[in-house]
Parts: sequence; structure tokens; C-alpha cells
Amino acid sequence: MPRYDDDLRLAHVLADNVERLTTSRFQAKDLVVETKPDLTLVSDADREAEELIRYQLGRTRPRDAVEGEEMETTGHGPRRWVIDPIDGTHNYVRGVPVWATLIGLVDGDEAVLGLVAAPALGRRWWAAKGSGAWTGRSLMNARAISVSKVSRLEDASLSYSSLGGWRERGKQDQLLQLCDDCWRSRAYGDFWSHMLVAEGAVDIAPEPELALYDMAALAPIVTEAGGRFTALDGTEGPFGSNGVSTNGILHEEVLRRLS
Repeated sequence: MPRYDDDLRLAHVLADNVERLTTSRFQAKDLVVETKPDLTLVSDADREAEELIRYQLGRTRPRDAVEGEEMETTGHGPRRWVIDPIDGTHNYVRGVPVWATLIGLVDGDEAVLGLVAAPALGRRWWAAKGSGAWTGRSLMNARAISVSKVSRLEDASLSYSSLGGWRERGKQDQLLQLCDDCWRSRAYGDFWSHMLVAEGAVDIAPEPELALYDMAALAPIVTEAGGRFTALDGTEGPFGSNGVSTNGILHEEVLRRLS
């Protein structure tokens, strides 16, 4: 089985460099914010961060393709870096410290590496295929993480991102019923919901609409922690138009409720 240790070290270096930019622009008075055609927000920090990561990947992994949120895909081949420079841009522009840079690697048809760097929270989460899932500030300062062993919905904690997307899919009632049937529900949102699943602090995290750059870094972390990450139709990995992560034990029941 291929090892991705060198790629994981590179992902941490990329995160180190981009954090200097994103943290310096967080809550900056001159931050420029625009509305994209899909009515989501983008800041000048998003674009600068993606440019920085792409430049560094071009130097260190020139044979790999790069796919991101803000720019066109470059390169081709079986290895593809998938990046979201700032996941949680709406939080970022409003001064809410729940945002992160997502760096994923897809090799062929499998997401094999993920790193989530949330500097305002002082946390990172990462995993590579066959190497387990970890959290901490760096490779040298880390602890292994794993999903929970909760086996009943009435004992489960669920985190969601928003209600609007579920309403647009005609699934709001199903989500609310699932929330009611769980022990606890909170809207931590975005990357954080899924990282809490990987840590075992949350058991279920569904989202109704996502892109590959939203999920490519998250799926390997959840699965290496012992959980499952699929689309709502059961497609494994981050390759659908939505996603749900669980501790694995509850996964089929959640899919039955929401698919």
C-alpha cells in the first residue's frame, strides 16, 4: 500500500505558510469581501491563500493536479490536491473564529490524505491512508483520535450546518425528526462538525449540499478515525453532492432517515 507520509509533511508546511496570511487578514478592517454568482461570499484572503498554496504545490509537486474553490483546476494525472483556502468564509468575514484551511489529496478514485488547519481555534486535524487520525498543533505535538462507540440514536449527538439547505431539498422535516430522536443536537457547522465526529465528541454530522473541495480533506480523517463518510445516497467518500459523517455504527440508520 502506498505511503503518504511525505505528502502529509508537505501539507503541514503548506498550512504553516498559509496560516500567516489568513490569521493576519482575519478581522482586518481593509478585508475585501465580494458576493460570487452562487450568492456565497469570498474575500481577498480566500484568493490569496489559494494562490499561495497553488504556487507552493507547483514547486514541490509539479506533476500533480490541483483543484480548488476559487480557481480553475490545473494539471492532470492520478494525483490531485483538493484545497479550500478558507472553509467557513462567512464566519471569517464576520469575525467568528470557526474557519479552516482544508488540504486534501485524491489518488486515483480515493481520498487518501486530509489536513484541516483552524488557527483561530488553535487546532489541526490530519490523517493519511493507513496512518491513523490525529489532532494537535503539529506532527510533533499530536494525539491519536477515534470515533465514538455510541450505538443508539437516543444516545447520539448530532451536529448540522444550517436548516436552509435541508428545506431546499425537501428534507427539513426528516432532519428535524432525526434531531429530535437524538440525545443532543447543535449547529457547530462546516468542517468542525466532521472533526468532532472524528474525535468522538459528536456522533453524526450531515450536510445537504457540498462540493469536493469541502469534503476531500475531511473524509480521510473521519475514516482513519474509524468512522464513515459518504454521500446521502451511500456513495463512499467525498464524491457526492452532499455528505454525512458518523461513527460508523449509526451510519445506515442515518442514511435511511435522510436519503
